[in-house]
Amino acid sequence: MKQSRAAAVVTLSLILLAGVTQAGLAIKLGESKTYGQKTLVKLEMQNTFTNKIESARGVLFLLDDSGKVLSQETRWIIGGTKDRPALAAGARTSFTFVLQSKAPFTKTKVTITRIVLEGGRLADPSKDVQIEPAAK
Repeated sequence: MKQSRAAAVVTLSLILLAGVTQAGLAIKLGESKTYGQKTLVKLEMQNTFTNKIESARGVLFLLDDSGKVLSQETRWIIGGTKDRPALAAGARTSFTFVLQSKAPFTKTKVTITRIVLEGGRLADPSKDVQIEPAAK
């Protein structure tokens, strides 16, 4: 009897954990577009936190086939400046990185380094960010 009760508790716990959705910042990378030596990469973002995101800082890398960084740019992608507003809970926005690149690249990679939520609370970028790569 005790084993079946323990099994029921474990099963119920797994079902409840599977139903929990991870809150955070969802990012979809757009395809890169190159014009001469300038490359543009658009990010589509959605705030899935229950609080607004005051600011988020991101780094975009242009990489070659071997993973060598050819160019990188760091920017506040949400908030951080007077002309970039915070992102309300459930809201969507976009940001376009503009990079200089003299060599041809094959991959792009984005990393979020800082997320500041409403009230100054910091989120953990390694756990609270989901990045969907660009469609090929």
